[in-house]
Amino acid sequence: MPPAPAAPPASASALLAAVVDYAGLFPPAALDMAAAVAEYAASLAGPDAWMLGRFVVMAEQLPALTRERRRLEGAAPRWQVSAIVRDGSEADVAAVEAFNGEPDLGPLAMVDAIECRPRLIDGIDWIADRVPAACETYVEVGLAEDLPAWMSRIVARGLRAKIRTGGVVAEAFPSPASIVEFLSAAINAGVPFKATAGLHHAVRGAYRLTYADEAPTSMMYGYLNILFATAALESGAPASVAERWLVADDVSSITFDQDAVRWGGTEFSLSLLNRTRRQWMAGFGSCSFREPAGELQEILHGTLSARR
Repeated sequence: MPPAPAAPPASASALLAAVVDYAGLFPPAALDMAAAVAEYAASLAGPDAWMLGRFVVMAEQLPALTRERRRLEGAAPRWQVSAIVRDGSEADVAAVEAFNGEPDLGPLAMVDAIECRPRLIDGIDWIADRVPAACETYVEVGLAEDLPAWMSRIVARGLRAKIRTGGVVAEAFPSPASIVEFLSAAINAGVPFKATAGLHHAVRGAYRLTYADEAPTSMMYGYLNILFATAALESGAPASVAERWLVADDVSSITFDQDAVRWGGTEFSLSLLNRTRRQWMAGFGSCSFREPAGELQEILHGTLSARR
């Protein structure tokens, strides 16, 4: 029997437990339902399962998820599912209700989070009025919006925010300043948030935009960049410092210890890491789980190289 995998350092657990919402159905992976379900089940049974969060699916695809999940009836634990509800779609809301109302499916999977991108600010009220109160609901906010107004409405309705940090074209990646503006607006309003898109990798670098062999490359943010920019703002640092963390790429100077993470000459304490995750960044969506989990393992073992 192979030895049990070593437990991650306490600082890694504080910062990265259940941080990756698996979105294998979405580009650039764009797996079919059967393949995505198999990949998620394998990841839940793997050594890095402690980093894995929810399974992300379009609400309209929930019937397909129901069929595939029932085929894995013996797989434990119960899956947590995040359903993307289209703005104004009563059919999507009904699909969530039907999924959660299946009596034999309850022990296997449950939608306990909703994600929605309203076209207008009043769409926040629409989604708030229609989703179950027990669901965490994430409102995707465009960075061109009036962020204080959107955050004020989100907090008034007891919801959470979502930021898109990339995509499959270079133009989809927002500037560091616009990301920090979102992070600051969320923290100032007391709004927890999640991130999505373009965060397959741990640290900022030049990566292929898709999995195609001839895909162009672009500078992409790493999930650690977003987390540490958030931690910097939580600690009271100015926006300029948070922006520097968004573009940091020196992976050789990152150390996860039992009491802190140290990146270069800066120490992020265990208590700060816990606050960053508990109060602010709930996690991030990624169409790959193996990449973010694998790169963390490389950092822990000192084998990850910078991609400048």
